[in-house]
Amino acid sequence: MGVLSVAARAYLLCALLAAAWCALPALRPGVGTPWGTAALLAALHAACELLGRRPFLVSALRVGAGSFFPVLLAAVLLLPPPAAALVAVPGALVGHVERRPRAVRRAWRAAQLALAAWAAAHVCTLLGGGASLGGGGAAGPAAPDFPYVLLPAGAAVLAFCLVLTALDGGILATAERLPVRTAWRGLLLRSVAPHGVQGLAGLMTAVLWRSPYGPVAALFVLLPMYISCWAFAQYHRERAAHQATIRALVQAVDIKDTYTRGHSERVGRASVMIARELGMEEDRVEGLRFAGILHDVGKLGVPTRLLRKDGPLTPEERRVIELHPEYGHEMVRGIGFLGEARAAILHHHERLDGSGYPYGLEGGRIPEFARIVAVADAFDAMTSTRSYRRARPVGTALRELDRCAGTQFDPLMVAALIRAVARHGWHHRVTSDEQSGPGGNVPPPLAGDAPPAPAPDGDPAAAVAAAPRRDPGRPA
Repeated sequence: MGVLSVAARAYLLCALLAAAWCALPALRPGVGTPWGTAALLAALHAACELLGRRPFLVSALRVGAGSFFPVLLAAVLLLPPPAAALVAVPGALVGHVERRPRAVRRAWRAAQLALAAWAAAHVCTLLGGGASLGGGGAAGPAAPDFPYVLLPAGAAVLAFCLVLTALDGGILATAERLPVRTAWRGLLLRSVAPHGVQGLAGLMTAVLWRSPYGPVAALFVLLPMYISCWAFAQYHRERAAHQATIRALVQAVDIKDTYTRGHSERVGRASVMIARELGMEEDRVEGLRFAGILHDVGKLGVPTRLLRKDGPLTPEERRVIELHPEYGHEMVRGIGFLGEARAAILHHHERLDGSGYPYGLEGGRIPEFARIVAVADAFDAMTSTRSYRRARPVGTALRELDRCAGTQFDPLMVAALIRAVARHGWHHRVTSDEQSGPGGNVPPPLAGDAPPAPAPDGDPAAAVAAAPRRDPGRPA
């Protein structure tokens, strides 16, 4: 919304007029608006939004749903539609806004929430036998009992979500000049789950609000919900910090070694494929993804001229490059959240027969994460174009891994990768600044290379016997 187009201004004006038309009937004399309930809910919603402006709560209150909605959804269930629309306005006007123009964004948010609350309250009233959960006032008809109240409440939450989604898509289409289908794509699916959770909290708040204990009882729902949001915010911030740390390290490696750009992410993806094929628990899978992404971080300590050298390395140059696992381990030693990933960074060039480096570990003495990353690393190295050789087709690389299983690689991990690739395929991006055709970054075979035997029915494991006998070669 930096510079609004004419269409966006017209759209915003229409939304503001529609919100005013929905909310103003509550101000008419003799309507019987329950001002006590409306004022308390509006103040509570505004207080939640003001707290949401604090940095440590911003991410919690806006993950998925866009705001802290339980109070507003309770108003939808407790009040007539015009009063529910009015409740949304103060909180929207004082809420957190990230970008300018802030006044325009706050006005848009107020109109959007007022319209959504009005529509949701209308749906709840219609399905609740002519009244919302609050009965439209002290003299209104009784609200449906549990579990029948779930139908109008659920329909109200869905209507709230649909209106917000439709308005969001419309403003994106007009302000950002996006195609309508692009603007609306995925908005509803992303918002249904968080709105559903907050709608349940809103229903519990409304039920307690109408209990003999009154509005104070609603705090028994809102306070734990708010604390949960705070805890989630802490987790969200910590996870974001982890991701930022890893991205920074990987970008540094990619800048230094341009020929392997994208290699780290692909090794992480292949490692995850192996882990899931082995049935590994999800928390360990995440750690293994970190291990795959950061396995080459020690290359930051290797001279750039060696990493970018065309042609074979001398024995002295190879010994320098073979120090990168130890460099990497030293770099990440103090990053506690990596856990088992640190051992994989140190030992991913060990070989099952004990001829690897840096410590010559063999068999089961090599950590499990390192054995997985070793297979994923070699697989991507073979299927990517490097400064010293062209990429090999995926089937050829899998056959080569299978040939080396038991001596260089763990056969269990190799078999898991073969099964995973057969099931999900392998789609790698262009590397080495090379443009690719339909075949990805795999160039035609070199003269004298035997063409890879196609796997029957797409199963790369079926063509293992026809594999060419080559060592995967230079350290990846």
